[in-house]
This record gives sequence, C-alpha cells and structure tokens, in this order.
Amino acid sequence: GVAEVERLSKLKRFFSPQLADLIVSGGTEDPLKSRRREIVVVYLDLRGFTAFAETTEPEELMRTLGDYHAAMGRIVLAHEATLERFTGDGMMVFLGDPVPVEHAAEKGVRLALEMRDAAKELSARWKKRGVDLGLAIGVAQGYATVGAIGFEGRIDYGAIGTVTNLAARLCQQARGSEILLSQRVYAEVSEVVETEDMGELTLHGFARPQHAYR
Repeated sequence: GVAEVERLSKLKRFFSPQLADLIVSGGTEDPLKSRRREIVVVYLDLRGFTAFAETTEPEELMRTLGDYHAAMGRIVLAHEATLERFTGDGMMVFLGDPVPVEHAAEKGVRLALEMRDAAKELSARWKKRGVDLGLAIGVAQGYATVGAIGFEGRIDYGAIGTVTNLAARLCQQARGSEILLSQRVYAEVSEVVETEDMGELTLHGFARPQHAYR
C-alpha cells in the first residue's frame, strides 16, 4: 500500500536499494530501532576544501561538490555500505548494519581504496581548473549504538559510539590521498593490504594515544 511505498522511499534515503528492499520485505529487523552493533566506519574529508570554498564562485563550488558526491555515492552503493552523514566536503559511511557483513574490515578498506582512486581522478580534473583537493580517509572498527536519530519529519539513521569518533579523528590526521587505519582494522587486514606503522597518535577526545597504520 501507500504506507509501504512511503516507508521504502524513506529507507532509500539511507540504504542502498538492495538493502531497502530487503528491509521492507521483512528480510531483516527494522533498522530504525536502536541497537548495539559492531560496525566498520569509513570517514572521509576533502583536504583543501575550506580554502577552495572561500575563493570560488558558488556555482563552481556546487559543481565540484556534485562531481565528488556523485563519484563517492556510486561507490557506497556498489559496496552496499550505509551512508550515515554528509557534511559539505565530508562523509561518514559504515558497513555491518542494517545487514551484518562478513570480513567487514577488509570490505571497508577496499571501499576506502576505491574512493581514493576515484578522488585521484577527480583531483586531476580539478587541478586543471586550479583547484587542489585531496581525499583523506580514516577507517575504524568497533561497537556503536545504531538506529533512528531525530524527530518526526526529520528522522536520520545514525551510529553513535567511540568508533565513529575514532574514524573521524584518524581522517583528520590523514593527509590528502592517505588512508589511516585503527589498530583493530589493521589486525583484520594486515595480511591483505600493505601498511606502514604510524606509531601512536594523540587524538582529540581520546585519553590514550591510538595506534594507527597508513
């Protein structure tokens, strides 16, 4: 009925079409109910964006952002990941909810690598227009409370927990075209990806230094 169609269109705002259909057909629990889940969070941010925004015509700015969002969005959908939030130049994506994922850390790192490659192509095009932007990425794994956040008429689907902060802080530490992994993600993927030990990083909001890998 109409309610079902509305619910589906609401879910499609957050989830890839495959996931939305699965949820509506009852193939998984209602994702807007709050619960604890282990997830892998991929946090990304365009370096150099603030300076670019201050010196660029709004039309040019929107076009650049449009290119970036379209490229990243395609990758998020292809990997059946969940887009948690969009800020102008940043994005938080996670794997493992509403549908659990096998080898989530490895899939998260592959997602990050694909995003980095896509961003490099965009960067090359933007450079011709005199714009210097690079994508920085942080990846972390851990437990979060996941579900609906907000109020009637403006419900978002989100994850809250240390893991999201850790991914965001690692992203802040990364330079353009760098991907930083948390210790936990590194432990899961060290066999399949080449990494460089960054040692202990002091991150805002974390009492103890966090071990990170590039």
